[in-house]
Amino acid sequence: MFNQIDWLEQIKYFSLELSSPLAVISAIIDIAIVSYLVYKLMIFVKEIRAWSLLKGVLVIVLVAIVSSLLGLQIMTFLFSNILTFAALSIVVLFQPEIRKVLERLGTSEITHFFSNTGSDETLKTTAVVEEIVKACKNMSEQYIGALIVIEKSTKIGEFINTGVQMNADVTRELLENIFVPKTPLHDGAVIIRKDKIVAAACLLPLTDNPNLSTELGMRHRGGLGITEVSDGIAVIVSEESGKISYASNGGLVRNLNSDSLRKALLMNLVKEKKEKTKISKIIGKARKNVE
Repeated sequence: MFNQIDWLEQIKYFSLELSSPLAVISAIIDIAIVSYLVYKLMIFVKEIRAWSLLKGVLVIVLVAIVSSLLGLQIMTFLFSNILTFAALSIVVLFQPEIRKVLERLGTSEITHFFSNTGSDETLKTTAVVEEIVKACKNMSEQYIGALIVIEKSTKIGEFINTGVQMNADVTRELLENIFVPKTPLHDGAVIIRKDKIVAAACLLPLTDNPNLSTELGMRHRGGLGITEVSDGIAVIVSEESGKISYASNGGLVRNLNSDSLRKALLMNLVKEKKEKTKISKIIGKARKNVE
């Protein structure tokens, strides 16, 4: 299964292939795309609950490679067959995680990564973040429960449709009024798309994480659940304790103050967009040079 590689021959081959400027530019683009995909895969793998199991599989792969390089035929045969069965087992064991990846690929805008994000959009996002932070601070002080979801590249229209449709600017006053107890829209989640509140009183999928604290209620479970099926983020204000929590990628950070909430939202929404813009500009320049 594993063959020894003549690295010197491979280096000579690639040096000949990269002899022209066009080939160099093409190789840079190729490496950049593959590096990004590997980076995203590593982040996702570390987030899933089966990470410890995957580490065991990686150990088997490493042992199989070392055995092949050292010429240990019995060990190579044994671990090669183990890996064959492991490949089939992974599909069964990681079925929920594989499904999550496919759902994200199927519902997200892949071309969004290559689109330019202007300064105007950054300013709008920053203004939205500030309104959310102010609203959460006030609701926290008044012990008003709230659940705010911010949609990113993965579209969550199926959950938007469960609530009351809106098309309103994101303001502190509107958010606070929505979550006032005993008002028609205070139950459920507010969903924000770009710089608009698109729906309120939305139903969200609840997390099935067995390690979640029993202190956390339906709002926290809904906030975590939506981040498990999309790349969106959720902000939760506890009605009982007034504490502010932040959910992203199926993880929860609790007991945030205004400054830490603002920093978390800006890091997730604004910094990520700026990084995508830089990469898209580099790719755009490379394409022009190729043409």
